[in-house]
Amino acid sequence: MRYGQGDAIFTQGDPCQHVLYIWSGGVKVSAQSTVGKEAVVAVLGTGDFFGEGCLAGEPLRYRTAVAIKPSAVVPVERRAMARLLHDQHGLSDRFITHVVTRNIRMAEDLVDQLFGAAEMRVARTLLRMAGYAETDAPTWVVPRIPAKKLAEMAGTTEVRAKVCLENFSKHRFIEYRDDGRLKINRSLLTVLLRD
Repeated sequence: MRYGQGDAIFTQGDPCQHVLYIWSGGVKVSAQSTVGKEAVVAVLGTGDFFGEGCLAGEPLRYRTAVAIKPSAVVPVERRAMARLLHDQHGLSDRFITHVVTRNIRMAEDLVDQLFGAAEMRVARTLLRMAGYAETDAPTWVVPRIPAKKLAEMAGTTEVRAKVCLENFSKHRFIEYRDDGRLKINRSLLTVLLRD
């Protein structure tokens, strides 16, 4: 299935019948409260799984998944995925690694929300959008993201996200391109390595 930037892959309350695999692109997974407040749960990229709650028997989606850039997503029906995980040990190993890695990432994000600087959260969000773990490239290019949306994804305020972007630009960690996209330099990783 192909999705354009901003297209909903599934929404909160939809039937939960498939595990999804990101063949290419990026997906934002979020939850929304009854009063309309959105919390970003994960930003995923090529090679990630999502929607695995159906394997645990969830009847409905508790979150919303939206493509953050043009994406190709492979849906795998719940029973077919269970068979594949049982029969295909390579896939099973990869799936388990993904789930454990995502749980570690969520724990890190929680610690960042409680104790970390907004600058680190914004940097980590930008690097995840760029898929920095997938390649050793010196730069990555991603769609430009409004400060308000970046703030939601990083768990900070819009004003703080703007300040972080200005600082990152001043230090040449990021560059705004003429084609409307954002170039992220590998040097942004240094923000995460600061004490």
